[in-house]
Amino acid sequence: MQPVSDNKGLYHSIASCTKCDLAGLRIKAVLPEGNPQAEIMIIAQSPGEVENQTGRMFVGPSGKIFDELLDSAGVSRNDFYLTNLIKCMLPKSRRPSRPQWEACTPWLEEEIRIVSPRIVVPLGFQALKFLLIRAGMPRPPRKEYRFLFGKFIQTDDYLIYPLRHPTALLFNPAKRKVMTGNYSKLKKIVGGKVSNSRDLN
Repeated sequence: MQPVSDNKGLYHSIASCTKCDLAGLRIKAVLPEGNPQAEIMIIAQSPGEVENQTGRMFVGPSGKIFDELLDSAGVSRNDFYLTNLIKCMLPKSRRPSRPQWEACTPWLEEEIRIVSPRIVVPLGFQALKFLLIRAGMPRPPRKEYRFLFGKFIQTDDYLIYPLRHPTALLFNPAKRKVMTGNYSKLKKIVGGKVSNSRDLN
């Protein structure tokens, strides 16, 4: 799948960004991919090492799991607009620092404005944290975020459907059954059969 071709000005700015120290680690810019007209936006945390080398989203080990989960749900990458919260690779997949967060989130804000998604699917803690902050909603203690995965959250602008990041299965394969069940709801979402949080929760 190639990067989306719409909004070239924004993507050029992302690719040439030097607002934080992560720019020094960038080999190839990893730009958004998928369907720019999609009503569903998926937000991952950041590119991994393989993504940084290839300039493509989800092509490393977690990408294989991601495709398996989508396939089991009967959907594909083309059904979504795919992007990252942090646009450059985070060394050792560590948490983004505050300067890195502040440098990158304006890009994502602009993407949300342009795409105007009906439903936003954050993969993992950091992407969900961003959306809760953006919506002005209370944030639970980090250990309690796991209770939000697979549950719809209603905001004024869109529905949030949090999912665990595919990387979770690399560390804990026992989560596959639960994650497959949560990802399976994407089929109903893509089919337009979800208009509010009551439709799936």
